[in-house]
Amino acid sequence: MFIKNLYINRELLLQLTLRQIKSRYKQSVLGVSWALIRPFGMMIVFTIIFSKFVKVPSDGIPYPIFSYCALLPWTFFSTSLNTGINSMTSSVNLIQQIYFPREIFPLSAVMASFVDFGIASGIFVCLMIFYKIQISLYILWIIPILLLQIVFTIAVSMLGAALNVFYRDIGQALVFITQLWMYACPIIYPVSVVPEGYRRLYALNPMAGIIDGYRNVIIHGIAPNWEYLLISFVITILTFFCSYKIFKRLEMRFADVI
Repeated sequence: MFIKNLYINRELLLQLTLRQIKSRYKQSVLGVSWALIRPFGMMIVFTIIFSKFVKVPSDGIPYPIFSYCALLPWTFFSTSLNTGINSMTSSVNLIQQIYFPREIFPLSAVMASFVDFGIASGIFVCLMIFYKIQISLYILWIIPILLLQIVFTIAVSMLGAALNVFYRDIGQALVFITQLWMYACPIIYPVSVVPEGYRRLYALNPMAGIIDGYRNVIIHGIAPNWEYLLISFVITILTFFCSYKIFKRLEMRFADVI
């Protein structure tokens, strides 16, 4: 049903995605450069604080590329949530005037953020060349890991967008929630610093397994942690189906409440 709706409304999805991209950089002096500035700026700050002052371990990897490898997918995730959760409330006129599957709104926000992700990936490639990171065949695991992240991001965005229509506190609390969530992911630190007895509990955060997977297959050149990735996969699938079910159940009330 979800895939069928996307296919039927693919042109509308493309138009809404383009609108998201244009509105994001409209009347902006730096334009798409902001897609590079955010993760790169955070990388510099994290490198200064956590590698020079606090001395956080990075598993023998230069801290700039260690942190950027995690900041890149995290920025994609957090930006998607920020725009996706508010995508319904910022499109009141369209929702009230014409009917089409409302999941198009959060999905277009995720797609627009993916464009930023692609642009910011250019810096990561440059860092890999600069630090002479050796590529192994395990890098092919980027594709399923990225797909897993996209599905999880869409699921959380759909659920948040639906609930935000009825409870605007969701949008207000989003910044605080994403900040806490970031520290619950291996971005500043590696998974190896998490006490072994707590690692399975830690892996219940799907983004933890996903980010750790990126680091393993890209920088370390090894296979992803199968247990963490399996946990992330199961939780992602469950989250997606629950989110989609809740979204469709509330969909007919959006126009009246919003």
